[in-house]
Amino acid sequence: MPVHPILHESWKEALKAEFLHPYMDELKTFLLEEKKHHTIYPDGSHIFNAFNSTPFESVKAVILGQDPYHGAHQAHGLSFSVQRGVPLPPSLQNIFKELVDDIGCPFPKNGDLSPWAEQGVLLLNTILTVRSGEPLSHKARGWERFTDQVIRLLSEEREHIVFILWGAPAGKKAALIDESRHHIIRSAHPSPLSSYRGFFGSKPFSRTNAYLQSHQIAPVDWRL
Repeated sequence: MPVHPILHESWKEALKAEFLHPYMDELKTFLLEEKKHHTIYPDGSHIFNAFNSTPFESVKAVILGQDPYHGAHQAHGLSFSVQRGVPLPPSLQNIFKELVDDIGCPFPKNGDLSPWAEQGVLLLNTILTVRSGEPLSHKARGWERFTDQVIRLLSEEREHIVFILWGAPAGKKAALIDESRHHIIRSAHPSPLSSYRGFFGSKPFSRTNAYLQSHQIAPVDWRL
């Protein structure tokens, strides 16, 4: 984590109390120590990319991931997204297969989901950093507490957000969301290990837009 994380002003205001908690200092110390001995993804300038790409007041949907991709040049701070020119990871391939089946668009030519983020889709991982080659290596270091608070704030202070929760770990975050104010779409994870157990055919993209439009909110153009 940068010593002074650069956040969009709307998120800086929303989360200012959270950054004052001792666990954030502990997390910062942990990351500084990790960087002495390991390669960490994403690079420091991209750790808070989801928040800088989608201001607090602009969030209309949330796609919740677990932790960043752990291979070189993949992670750039947006859940499930990879940088342009990087081969598509298997889960993202399956997301795109469902996208094509759901809304009938062409299969995307690259895996950069920034256009979604710029339209109000918060691409949030529950853990924001990872050690190279070691998935979940930064689990239980403080990130989950931080991102739980992000979800809680959106639930409490905003209305009519669609929370897209893929897989069991993401599904547990439903407990943080007021379903009388928001809409939750749950399904299996897009991983090849589980995608045929309810992810394919779940139509999250058209269902998100149907809910948004029912509340006079502009739909997301999911085409990439």
